[in-house]
Amino acid sequence: MRADDLAGYAEMAERMMQLAAEQPGFLGVESAREGLGITVSYWSDLDSIRQWKAQAEHREAQRLGREAWYARYRVRIARVEREYGGGTEENESPYLG
Repeated sequence: MRADDLAGYAEMAERMMQLAAEQPGFLGVESAREGLGITVSYWSDLDSIRQWKAQAEHREAQRLGREAWYARYRVRIARVEREYGGGTEENESPYLG
């Protein structure tokens, strides 16, 4: 994150969460902002991901992110085949069956 200009970032992030939830194929999102910020969104298929990437308001948020908020960023598209772990159920992802 660029510390010099965070104006509007929290509001845009919240709007993108709301907007993503309205999109066909959206399954959910997980996000963490301690040191390294990471957001993982879950989608039912590649077509849903393509539609989200092309959504006009999301494209504007991406532009602002590149120009104002992120010194660098990375996008990964991956298929989650399996999830497992230990601990309590609250640590399990609700987005995988």
